[in-house]
Amino acid sequence: MGIAAAIGVLAPFPFYYLLWTRPQKWVDLCGNGRDPSKVMANVSHFLKLIQFASLFSVATLSWPPPLYFWPLFVFGQFLNFRVYQLLGEAGTYYGVRFGKHIPWVTEFPFGVIRDPQYVGSVLSLLACLNWVPFQYILIWALGYMFMIHVESKEDPSTRAKTPV
Repeated sequence: MGIAAAIGVLAPFPFYYLLWTRPQKWVDLCGNGRDPSKVMANVSHFLKLIQFASLFSVATLSWPPPLYFWPLFVFGQFLNFRVYQLLGEAGTYYGVRFGKHIPWVTEFPFGVIRDPQYVGSVLSLLACLNWVPFQYILIWALGYMFMIHVESKEDPSTRAKTPV
């Protein structure tokens, strides 16, 4: 199950890469009347289920969780929630790449933590180290680091800088 779990963990990242680097192809594929950010969100949620199922397939669950679990997991999920709260679905799911005007956000955690959604996700993954073999956490985190690198190529000066 090891190689299948690794593939499942990595499954979303080629999708994200293609949409980030070839957004117009995605917009064209979605066609008129379908919001490309909404479609991306739906596909991403499905891919996230594959990731979780892949981790679960190699996990050894036990209770209670280690002491570090709750602070890492709660803060990681807080960051994810906050990013979604501030950016909305279109901002979280590449709306700016699909031609939508997404205002530049400076509220916490933006401006304090670089790439807060990815940081939050990695913290949540690290919280699970007691249950999931390190190599699966590592490859998932490397996928996020790869996307941070890819997405860092966007020139922020081309975006609106109106605080939300």
